[in-house]
Amino acid sequence: MDRLEAFEKMLKELQQQAEYEQKEMDRLKMAGKEKTATYRQYFGNKMLYKMMLDKYKQYGLLE
Repeated sequence: MDRLEAFEKMLKELQQQAEYEQKEMDRLKMAGKEKTATYRQYFGNKMLYKMMLDKYKQYGLLE
């Protein structure tokens, strides 16, 4: 696997995971479980994903 292919695979997985965790956060929020450890872990992950995707945008790797 070349570097570009590896990057594209990683990016796709990162975007899929971010979308999945956002849905889980929404589900937990609707159930009134914003104070749970799971919700907080998803929130922390969301911040990490946002930082990574913003960095990709900064370097012109994402639109």
